[in-house]
Amino acid sequence: MNNQECQNFVDHLWDQSIIPTLMEYIHIPNKSPMFDPQWQTNGHMDKAVKLMVDWCKKNKTDDMKIEVVRLENRTPLIFIEIPGNSDETILMYGHMDKQPEMKGWDSDLAPWKPVLKGDKLYGRGGADDGYAIFASLAAIKALKAQNIPHARIVIIIEGCEESGSYDLPYYMDALESRIGKPNLVICLDSGCGNYDQLWVTTSLRGLIGGNLHINILKQGIHSGLGSGVVPSCFLILRQLLSRLEDEATGQIKLAELQCKIPEQRIEQVGKAADVLDSTLYSSYPFTNSAKPVSDNVSELLLNRTWRAALSVTGANGLPLIEDAGNVTLPHLTVKLSMRVPPTCDAELASKTLKKVLEENPPYHAGVQFDLDTPGSGWNAPEESTKLSSAIDNASQDFFGKGAVYLGEGGSIPFMGMLGKKFPHAQFLITGVLGPASNAHGPNEFLHIPTGKKLTCCIASVIADHFS
Repeated sequence: MNNQECQNFVDHLWDQSIIPTLMEYIHIPNKSPMFDPQWQTNGHMDKAVKLMVDWCKKNKTDDMKIEVVRLENRTPLIFIEIPGNSDETILMYGHMDKQPEMKGWDSDLAPWKPVLKGDKLYGRGGADDGYAIFASLAAIKALKAQNIPHARIVIIIEGCEESGSYDLPYYMDALESRIGKPNLVICLDSGCGNYDQLWVTTSLRGLIGGNLHINILKQGIHSGLGSGVVPSCFLILRQLLSRLEDEATGQIKLAELQCKIPEQRIEQVGKAADVLDSTLYSSYPFTNSAKPVSDNVSELLLNRTWRAALSVTGANGLPLIEDAGNVTLPHLTVKLSMRVPPTCDAELASKTLKKVLEENPPYHAGVQFDLDTPGSGWNAPEESTKLSSAIDNASQDFFGKGAVYLGEGGSIPFMGMLGKKFPHAQFLITGVLGPASNAHGPNEFLHIPTGKKLTCCIASVIADHFS
């Protein structure tokens, strides 16, 4: 492959077609079904599908087939098949649904408002990961432009990844014969530690959690009467959370939520820490003099990728401050989100969490923990020498630096599913979610130069996979 020709082709396609289409896509408030239960009625999913399909048809290769598959009462799935020059199959993956708006966007930005600032495209869903379908097809077109042979390609774009991909297993079963047995899986829904090289995701944490309900009174009472007699909901909550984590360090106490970290991953973390150094946390939006839990970058990376961690992500039962009288609260509900190690048994961990929180409740309060569906993590199989070489060569050719391997702290339910379904496949999991790109939060952006270079890297890896 002529690298300069590839770069020129990809840059032109991004500038003239992909970026304008991504801006249209950002306008569409296509929230995932968990955040938009009326998604079928609201029609935003259909708009996103049409936008993507129309673009793909305008930019199709001569032998490409594209179809919108719709199983009853399921979010739609875009299925693309491009015949190849061998019997091998490469499966490429992305999603079209988005996280909700979130507060805190800068005054000149908004979730459904595409804004170009320099080399960044702001707006919800551009980087996470609306760009995936465009980058995938652009990589194939770049190869076609140079008549470079490649394996058969299947691209699937799902509609409920941000809700846990609960529809995807049904599609994988329904399309099993059409997908075949992939030799390589390429997923563009992950992150990067910086924008200077290709980053390969080696593992993903699992996710368990649910809603913790605490009831102590039938109704609120004057705090002058209640305080000192009625244990407050927060007193009970503190005691329950202390069953899960060390309040001084944040370390999770439950053995069922621990795992042995493979030596290979520890070694990779050490190399990534050398590359990132303090930029790992300096890019976080800490306030004033606030600091991370440690200044040891390797330990921070292990915390983020291979250790369990608890977050309280929401609460019901608290009045707004302007409505808050001096009342002892009768009840409180908090949303608990627990990231668990990649190889942790999420089902067992979830059941353990429920048992530990509900048994022997403090002060015999009413305590109930309603579980969310647990999501297992994923640890990639060891990369073949051929794939590792192709990845590193691509990174050197288009970024000018070698590739870095590192786990991600988030979850992509699809990967665990695929790992079980295709145990002999190789995996390349990567993405554009780098420092400050802030997926799921305010001011999400896509770093355009990285999107372009990543597209070229994917084309290069696909070309080397055939050779």
